[in-house]
Amino acid sequence: MSVIATYAVPIAVLAVFFVLLAGLCTMLRGDNPNLSQRLMRWRVGLQFLAVVVIMLVVYLKRGA
Repeated sequence: MSVIATYAVPIAVLAVFFVLLAGLCTMLRGDNPNLSQRLMRWRVGLQFLAVVVIMLVVYLKRGA
């Protein structure tokens, strides 16, 4: 479990960060509004997943 906890949280947070950065860059350049919207929707989904992963890790570490 500790290996998963060690890598899962940073990977989830970095995924959110990179999708956010890509969406902001696309929006600021004004290239494709549909791509920007799609990236922001992905960001929301990844944020939800990151929160679930963080809460799961906290729950499992607290029980150990």
